[in-house]
Amino acid sequence: MTMKKRVTMLVLVDSGIVLFSIFFGYYLLYPIVNPLTNSYLVASSVSLFVAHHMLASYYGLYRKVWEYASINELAGIFKAVSLSILFVALIQFVLSGDVLLRALLITWMLHMLFIGGSRLSWRLLRDTFIKTNTNLKKKTLIVGAGKAGSMVARQLLINQDHTELNPILFVDDNPQIQGLEIYGLRVKGKVKNIPELVKSYKIEHIILAIPSLSKQASTKLAKISVETGVRTQLIPRIEDLMTGKITVNDIRDVKIEDLLGREEVKLDMKAISENITDKVILVTGAGGSIGSEICRQVMRFSPKKLILVGHGENSIYLIDMELRQKNLKETEIVPIIADVQDRARIFDLMDEFRPDVIYHAAAHKHVPLMEYNPMEAVKNNIFGTKNVAEAADTYGVSNFVLVSTDKAVNPPNVMGATKRFAEMIVQNLAKDSKTKFAAVRFGNVLGSRGSVVPLFKKQIAKGGPVTITDARMTRYFMTIPEASRLVIQAGTLANGGEVFVLDMGEPVKIVDLAKNLIRLSGYSEGDIEVRETGIRPGEKLFEELMNDSERQSEFVFPKIYIGKATPITKHELLFLLEKIPTLTGMELKETLVGVANRRNVEVKTPQMLNVVG
Repeated sequence: MTMKKRVTMLVLVDSGIVLFSIFFGYYLLYPIVNPLTNSYLVASSVSLFVAHHMLASYYGLYRKVWEYASINELAGIFKAVSLSILFVALIQFVLSGDVLLRALLITWMLHMLFIGGSRLSWRLLRDTFIKTNTNLKKKTLIVGAGKAGSMVARQLLINQDHTELNPILFVDDNPQIQGLEIYGLRVKGKVKNIPELVKSYKIEHIILAIPSLSKQASTKLAKISVETGVRTQLIPRIEDLMTGKITVNDIRDVKIEDLLGREEVKLDMKAISENITDKVILVTGAGGSIGSEICRQVMRFSPKKLILVGHGENSIYLIDMELRQKNLKETEIVPIIADVQDRARIFDLMDEFRPDVIYHAAAHKHVPLMEYNPMEAVKNNIFGTKNVAEAADTYGVSNFVLVSTDKAVNPPNVMGATKRFAEMIVQNLAKDSKTKFAAVRFGNVLGSRGSVVPLFKKQIAKGGPVTITDARMTRYFMTIPEASRLVIQAGTLANGGEVFVLDMGEPVKIVDLAKNLIRLSGYSEGDIEVRETGIRPGEKLFEELMNDSERQSEFVFPKIYIGKATPITKHELLFLLEKIPTLTGMELKETLVGVANRRNVEVKTPQMLNVVG
């Protein structure tokens, strides 16, 4: 129905209701044969007729979509009707000095009854029609019957024409609302009852609608819901819902990172800004998973110039285009194709751009591949780091941050050993350099290239099996944005020579990760096989962020530990760097792993370093 036809119909309906209400109300108290002969009643009727249509227009009663009528719409009807009656009372008093209170009261009651009834009947008819079509929709359980949950339920109910979800039940831990109904949906049970409610009511969809929960509580709730095997979604922050930034259509699937259970750390924005804003920043490995995210985070602080250094042409092209599209702060972005192994090229870049801060993320990181190609790991991870770090020292770069890994702790493999060597290089340079060198060590990053999550997703998409190397294996995990932000934050804490260690929370069993991804993909464990294939070359059953000699109980910043050491003398390091290129095969691996395990970081307390967290 068009807007014009809709308004015309409402005006005609209201006109009939207005005239019927006042004439019938008058007739009940003062029966007369022909009410049109009573000039007093005619004047009151005309006054009510005019007043109602003016006030109805003012309060938008002809613009409302009455299929979705609620308390706000009823409030508008109440105001329009009541003020119309008061206007008639005023007219009666002016004309005769008297007001027919009883007649006007009956008129008001009839007026409210029929005007309100005519509007709400639209919604009643719509809801009746919708209920006949809900059998084809997915039975949905909403967890949380507060403001957010109620808002989600209402939006789902009024958008039944555009959604496949049919909300039938609330779950909430608040004992005061158990058994009550909200928008016709009963609050039945608590969070702990979700599994049994899913079975008894044949729930096909769960929406988590408690955005105020802490990260740990939210993770626990997500795990309970995901383990039912039912597709689980969650809503964003309540502030975004209430301000209209997002709608029910923005509800998203629970992701594997939602099951990590760590609170997001608040960064020291002032310190980071002082380190980055209006400065020249250079990122190596800028096209990789971590390097590209560091670039995104750095752009938030409006650097003067951002140098994107990478070996892969396509990856640098992609991050360059992405940053240019979002660059509204006039940061100069310079894409550079260069190999960190090319010492002359790296020194030329330092001479040309004179960066203030370097984030060195370029590295070979795939453990089994580096077992087969140890010399490539040496050239990229050791000598590549040496080239970039020494160039930074030569050209007076203010801060240099090496992105390291938990695999550098007690490494049994080539990749971990080469990253430990990289840490030793920057620690030795830090002794006599004006550049503040530091390394940041963390574990696996969810979704990064070469990580297990993309592999598992591909295997699930093909119907399985999902392959794990050993059911006992555990790993630390962190999201790409979280890791990148903490790398940038750690860079502001450096005094020189530290190895910062990011708190990765509790280690996660790889087999549990695989099972959760299967559930999040809409399958049960029985649908897709999880198969063990055996540990690959160089792999450990569990990783460590620090060895026993490094452990300490204090943070220098939330989620950031600190270490400082003289891991190996400069002469010893130079001797090894000269010797390593002459080695091959098992001798090369044994030398790398032996040195890396014999000399690890010695932890000092934050107080001894005069670092304030």
